[in-house]
Amino acid sequence: MQVEIWSDVMCPFCYIGKRKFELALEQFPQKEKVQIIWKSFQLNPEMITDPEKTINQHLAEAKGWSLKQAEDANTYVTDIAKKVGLTYNLDKAIVANSFDAHRLSHLAKKYKKQDALEERLFLAYFTEGKNTADHNTLTSIATEIGLPENEVKALLSGTTYSEEVQKDIYEAQLVGVRGVPFFVFDRKYAISGAQDSSTFTEVLNSVWKETAVEELSANTDGTVCTPEGCD
Repeated sequence: MQVEIWSDVMCPFCYIGKRKFELALEQFPQKEKVQIIWKSFQLNPEMITDPEKTINQHLAEAKGWSLKQAEDANTYVTDIAKKVGLTYNLDKAIVANSFDAHRLSHLAKKYKKQDALEERLFLAYFTEGKNTADHNTLTSIATEIGLPENEVKALLSGTTYSEEVQKDIYEAQLVGVRGVPFFVFDRKYAISGAQDSSTFTEVLNSVWKETAVEELSANTDGTVCTPEGCD
């Protein structure tokens, strides 16, 4: 089974959704047969990295809110994160464009370390207050999970994987992504948002059973039968 996850490094619900999905996956008997692919999505492609601006200031400006409304919203999401074992220090978060982090994710995919990189990027942004647009920070994170330093530096100094990031974003429009996180299971079912782990469990089981039925219904003459009919 293939699970594609459209996500952005700076999306607080994406990290929460990752944890809820992982809880469901851990209890899924066929978890070793699930391939996870992270897809790029930018909530704010035009964002300018600004270490001097707090996340509350950024949110207030972006949403047209008061600073108090932004602070309340971030307190709310911090409390939700805590319920799934995450520690958000949003008062330390650095406003950062995520494009280079997404390019790095495509390199990590090449080495089958994409999930590890996404986890480390989330931790850096939401908990550690690191600048996830800074090339030294990205290099440190990438080498920490085992990516070759020379390839990381070459990527960050150029435009490698830029087209792949844009392709992911375009593809998101085609499959109907309006916000992230967005989970797509074998291109059959989709879950939008950081839903309860029980929702992920239900879809994992449904897709697995449907795939099993299709495989068992394949005749020796090449005819494939599904609940909808035979081809």
